[in-house]
Amino acid sequence: MSSITMIDNKTFLNELARLVGHSHLLTDPAKTARYRKGFRSGQGDALAVVFPGSLLELWRVLNACVNADKIILMQAANTGLTEGSTPNGNDYDRDIVIISTQRLDKLHLLDNGQQVLAWPGTTLYALEKALKPLGREPHSVIGSSCIGASVIGGICNNSGGSLVQRGPAYTEMSLFARIDEQGKLQLVNHLGIDLGHTPEQILSKLDDERIKDEDVRHDGRHAHDHDYVTRVRDINADTPARYNADPDRLFESSGCAGKLAVFAVRLDTFAAEKNQQVFYIGTNQPAVLTEIRRHILANFDNLPVAGEYMHRDIYDIAEQYGKDTFLMIDKLGTDKMPFFFTLKGRTDAMLEKVKFFILKRQA
Repeated sequence: MSSITMIDNKTFLNELARLVGHSHLLTDPAKTARYRKGFRSGQGDALAVVFPGSLLELWRVLNACVNADKIILMQAANTGLTEGSTPNGNDYDRDIVIISTQRLDKLHLLDNGQQVLAWPGTTLYALEKALKPLGREPHSVIGSSCIGASVIGGICNNSGGSLVQRGPAYTEMSLFARIDEQGKLQLVNHLGIDLGHTPEQILSKLDDERIKDEDVRHDGRHAHDHDYVTRVRDINADTPARYNADPDRLFESSGCAGKLAVFAVRLDTFAAEKNQQVFYIGTNQPAVLTEIRRHILANFDNLPVAGEYMHRDIYDIAEQYGKDTFLMIDKLGTDKMPFFFTLKGRTDAMLEKVKFFILKRQA
């Protein structure tokens, strides 16, 4: 690394510290390890991890990164579900800055909970908890909600593969930043909410939660995938009901997979299902499951909320290695799971520095 680059990086890091405060900027590799390594896979070096405390701070940090020509990785809970929020190797052509959105965890309910405005760090569990007294649910209430996954992370990756009724996470209303053709950072407000004109006006109004009912427009844009049930019932179609990077499900923030910096999304919520029941169906013949699936999709008046396949190896692995997770959920509830997953990540990062554990892992 040249002395010029080192000086530039020092100036750049000083600017980040000025924007967010020294306590919200990490550069020591030992302290950034938790954020540079995915829960399941993916890891690499990063110049810094930044924790903006407001949407306006996030905007200013993004500007500083763009002006310094840094690679930007947006990261919420770092669940590792998609391996998209950590570096993957050390062969990048520029320095990487990880922007953690964990401090940006507000949410704002609209229309008596019919819709929600979610910030970059809003978790599915927090949204589920806020909606429960209203008898409503977020798009996803299983699986990833237990480990602290973010609402916006789901939108960016069209998550929700097991959801039969609601389909992939999707919205046409969001607030995001993009780099335009001139290389300048541009803030785009497609929330359908009157927040002002300049980035400072828009973001300050959100930060202060100064949103009035008359600011919210209903202009026909969708806040969930309205067509999914029709597609998933078309069992004789030549195309699958859903697949990665389906162009019909890519819309600005939806499916952007980290190519945009998303500040907020506006989503529909759903009436909570009552009297739910879970059925486990086991067979040694996959064709049987195919026949059941086709019959359900073609003939049932009401589709299942969700459906999941698990092959025998996964069942055996869960039986052997998943007892601790099962007991924690059973005894402590799902609200404690994000804490334990975060604790595990920090512990793993700390133990990687201990020679005994390094040798044991390599053995």
